Amino acid sequence: MKLTLNKSIEILTTTPFVLETLLSQLSTEWLYNNEGENTWSPHEIVAHLIEGEKTNWMPRVEIILSNNQDKTLESFIRMDENKSYKEKSITMLLNEFNELRNQNTSNLKAKNIDQIKLNKIGIHPVFGVVTLSELIATWTTHDLNHIAQIARVLAKQYEDEVGPWKQYLSILKK
Repeated sequence: MKLTLNKSIEILTTTPFVLETLLSQLSTEWLYNNEGENTWSPHEIVAHLIEGEKTNWMPRVEIILSNNQDKTLESFIRMDENKSYKEKSITMLLNEFNELRNQNTSNLKAKNIDQIKLNKIGIHPVFGVVTLSELIATWTTHDLNHIAQIARVLAKQYEDEVGPWKQYLSILKK
């Protein structure tokens, strides 16, 4: 599928509702367990998504669309280094994510992005030249990636409990 801003916004605006539906009624055991060492729990994944809303997506959109000569994009901090998210409940994190995402999608819509703007470039600190179109496609896919990750982390909690059915559950094969 070729990227259009409206199609991306469909996913970007839906993600907070998907996460709220999936996580808001779960017990702490579901929310704080992960897949093992150096993996994230659903609680941490939502915190990571919040960091992206604050420091990654729209700041990079702004740089690419700016009239500045320097189009270098800032490095993305994947997780709050102060770990302040740990003191927040999943409800607080989901509300914060929803508010930030609403602001960011509203700001994105207000940019009146057309094909010419989608072709504008920025300089990624690792990848080099990237387009606004690639950034928006990545933002959209990043959401879907973490929704799938959360589902996988949750499923992993019953990996040993499903018995012989494990062979039919592709989510447990990764």
